Amino acid sequence: MQTLNCKGSLIDLSIPRIMGIINCTPDSFYDGGKTVSIREIVAQADKMLNEGATFLDVGGYSSRPGAEDVSEEEELKRVIPAITAILKAFPKTLISIDTFRSEVAKKAIEVGACMINDISGGLADQKMMETVAGLKVPYVLMHMKGTPQNMVENTAYENVTKEVLFYFSGRISEARKAGINDVIIDPGFGFAKTRKQSFELLKQLELFQHLDLPILVGVSRKSMIYKSLESTAEKALNGTSVLNTVAIMKGASILRVHDVAEAVECVQLLENLKNNS
Repeated sequence: MQTLNCKGSLIDLSIPRIMGIINCTPDSFYDGGKTVSIREIVAQADKMLNEGATFLDVGGYSSRPGAEDVSEEEELKRVIPAITAILKAFPKTLISIDTFRSEVAKKAIEVGACMINDISGGLADQKMMETVAGLKVPYVLMHMKGTPQNMVENTAYENVTKEVLFYFSGRISEARKAGINDVIIDPGFGFAKTRKQSFELLKQLELFQHLDLPILVGVSRKSMIYKSLESTAEKALNGTSVLNTVAIMKGASILRVHDVAEAVECVQLLENLKNNS
């Protein structure tokens, strides 16, 4: 049974968990600018927790393709008040800080976050892994090549699934050497990957179970969905539910989503299916 130690509580991942996305940014691809004020952030947290989110992922740096770089100071100004306000309103909330900067991660944990979600897998900041180990918190290790600013130019793979698996074997080894106990892997759908490559990864997601670690999947309203359907991010909820269902069936332990209630329904229906088989 896979578990995560969050603030001294063991979170059982035998039933998939939902991570709600709270973007404290003006330019995220789907909900940029919707949760910039503290009041809006707390209202969004309230909604997601009531709908069944186990975790809330708070980020202040947009990682959409071509997003503008944001200073560490600006990122801190966005996320620290947000985390503080959420925990003041809902003290037991399990908050993940979405950052690739060790100092932002450290300060977020100090004010009450309990998990670090790093899109760079520790490659953007050489101090990240030792920081995570010292803080003794779970670490989401994602696959990406390049940066959000140039990742669309970094999509050359001979075999995307093999190369992402190879990347994880190396990064997991580094995380273990640093002393990180709880590692979660995220294949990074859409990050330095074409639509075709993202679907290839999803098709072979069960291979990642051989790494014997929880798998986080974040496909919510992404272009692999809406461009395939010739639609928009705003109209991609149904497509998101379809791919979230596929992800769970192929071994995902955590779904990172904009729409918590619908993701919870995916989990509930698949649990009913499993329990009646």
